[in-house]
Amino acid sequence: MSLRLSTSRLTRQLAKHPIALPSRNGFSQPSTFQRACMATVAPPVTQDSTSRQGPTAMVFMNMGGPSTTDEVGGFLSRLFADADLIPLGPLQNYIGPLISRRRTPKIQKQYSAIGGGSPIRKWSEYQCSEMCKILDKLSPETAPHKPYVAFRYADPLTEEMYENLLKDGFGNGRGGRAVAFTQYPQYSCSTTGSSLNELWKWRNRLEGKRATGEPNPEGAITWSVIDRWPTHPGLVEAFAQNIEAKLAEYPEERRKDVVILFSAHSLPMSVVNRGDPYPAEVAATVHAVMTRLGHKHPYRLCWQSQVGPSAWLGAQTSDTVRHYVERGQTDLILVPIAFTSDHIETLYEIDQEVMHEDAKGNPGVKRADSLNGSPVFINALADIAHKHLQSGDSCSRQMGLRCQGCKSERCLEQKRFFAGEQAKILPTVR
Repeated sequence: MSLRLSTSRLTRQLAKHPIALPSRNGFSQPSTFQRACMATVAPPVTQDSTSRQGPTAMVFMNMGGPSTTDEVGGFLSRLFADADLIPLGPLQNYIGPLISRRRTPKIQKQYSAIGGGSPIRKWSEYQCSEMCKILDKLSPETAPHKPYVAFRYADPLTEEMYENLLKDGFGNGRGGRAVAFTQYPQYSCSTTGSSLNELWKWRNRLEGKRATGEPNPEGAITWSVIDRWPTHPGLVEAFAQNIEAKLAEYPEERRKDVVILFSAHSLPMSVVNRGDPYPAEVAATVHAVMTRLGHKHPYRLCWQSQVGPSAWLGAQTSDTVRHYVERGQTDLILVPIAFTSDHIETLYEIDQEVMHEDAKGNPGVKRADSLNGSPVFINALADIAHKHLQSGDSCSRQMGLRCQGCKSERCLEQKRFFAGEQAKILPTVR
């Protein structure tokens, strides 16, 4: 029997069944027969499909964190080996492993104190998966959108993610599109830049010149990048709602005098002085959130997580809280403004060190919830991704501009590669 005849017969059979479907939680559910028929006749979407531009891999990039205490040593060794994040000079290959070994027992205790590991993988996978579900509806032309996570220093590492892409039918002569979506809303060469350097390296190793002998082999994955989104309205709204929820916990007569302290991961001053855009973009997020809140509260931006003896961007969050509490300003809300989910910097550094040690456990010092599973935030991610897919751009205009003092050839080549993908992405998805 021909496929066309089989399909026609199935269509006639479906027509004989009632259209009204059983309801569950307000949503219609297909019958067993209908589910079987749909499974039979719905063709799989493949890389060879000519009727659509999907599937599209959506890759969330982040620093990551060890899921168990046993992973802390490897996490720290990768962290201190990365000169983009922690520049230790010409002796980095010697000093980095030494620092990581000495710090491992201390950091393992910290992860034990927050439940035995970082929740960042759980939240990243959840956020990416939920975003893809929304994106399938917003952009059916590029569906299905398949979620992936690539961490810089912990599993799943960039190379593991890339190998999974290849196993899933992307690249290796089959083409396909992938979007590298940074989960650092504010761009820094130390974070997003480092993740893109790593992605570019593994692309070359697995399907570029080092793998095939050609810089741009036929049928390789076409990459584009969402490299920053510091003032997206959905991001701003998600932060603002979490702050408002925390403000509501104060008595009304004290509420207007609560100080909002935005806290972001600090940077070495050597990176800042090179021209890194991160401080300005974090400040842009802070200003946008305070504008949404009507500038009704005093606020400051401070910085956390300094490592090593060199000069870092300040004032430090711990010092800021301690000084305000000593002066009698004990109504403070800490807002992790550069993080998209909970991890050790929120659950241990802020919640346990800053709030209990520096603030001496004062009940007026509180922390706004992290974005985590916020529906407002996840919808914002989907909107950002949808607009990116519609734009036809391979990256932002900002990403193509190097820092004033940049001397990294790797950074230059990475930027050239991702900007050069532009010709492959057009025509724009409409």
